[in-house]
Amino acid sequence: MSEGESFDFQLGYIISVIKDAAAKNIGLQFPEGFKRRSLSIGSRLEKETGATVHISGNPCFGACDIDNALVDDVDIMFHFGHAHMGENDLSHNIYFIETRSDVDVRDIVRLAVSELSGQRIGLISTVQHIHMLEDAASVLQEHGKECIIGIGDSKIAYPGQVLGCNFSAAKNTDCDEYLYIGSGQFHPLGVSIATRKSVLIADPFVNELRKVDSSMVLRQRSAVIAKSLDASSFGIVVSTKPGQKRLELAMDMKRMANEKGKEAHILKMDLVTPEQLLQFKVDAFINTACPRLAIDELGSFNAPMLTPMEFEIVLGRKQWEDLVFDEIKGGPA
Repeated sequence: MSEGESFDFQLGYIISVIKDAAAKNIGLQFPEGFKRRSLSIGSRLEKETGATVHISGNPCFGACDIDNALVDDVDIMFHFGHAHMGENDLSHNIYFIETRSDVDVRDIVRLAVSELSGQRIGLISTVQHIHMLEDAASVLQEHGKECIIGIGDSKIAYPGQVLGCNFSAAKNTDCDEYLYIGSGQFHPLGVSIATRKSVLIADPFVNELRKVDSSMVLRQRSAVIAKSLDASSFGIVVSTKPGQKRLELAMDMKRMANEKGKEAHILKMDLVTPEQLLQFKVDAFINTACPRLAIDELGSFNAPMLTPMEFEIVLGRKQWEDLVFDEIKGGPA
């Protein structure tokens, strides 16, 4: 099945929005997996509306990662692949196109039944499959399972939805184990570590089941902590992206470091990459930007990259067994 057949880009809706607003300049922002579709989508929108399309070439890792410079240059911007994070204060001219998948998940859920040992199953997914969770629940219930779809905090748009930086919908679910509908590894891995419960991935694109094994990542994180135990200087990374900016947390980290006689510097930037940090000679970095950076870019930085909780373990404020993934949390739902 081609990508165009698997995901709904809502082009008819987008065209109607552009025409109704008589918009002349349109912005399109895509996450990395959808960027290859951007030129054909842009061409169709220009042809059918007469508007000029501006496509963001910057990386995009979530609804927190809005191209604000592009927003300022266009009448309307369409952000693909993510749901609006409810508490973010966003410009009125941003439309979130969730790009949901039309793949039927029921077959892979039927295969999953024999792999689920618990009775109470927590169902979780990303926004691409969130509309399929009720279908998945029906299949499990036909096989005698009880299904729970949890409500997340204010950053979560839908029951059962998990982000790469927020697992509150899973943690608010009273269940024996989880069934994750989707193709990625990071989200279910985060749920596994956050809840200390078993997570089974049901991938509807390749019709495959995978058990989440968090042991390797936990060993890697423990190694990063161990390398930082003797560190005396730290670079505290702060993103200027509105959805990732945690300056107050960074200031807390700096205060903790200073109280222990450590040197700490606030490093503010938009896009955080190994290259951006190369010239800062510190013993370790502390990441308060997108929590995935420390995990996905392991070994890429010129010094160990700690999460805030890992830094507290280094300082002796928390214990090794307390280790969980960093999250950007919202208020109560």
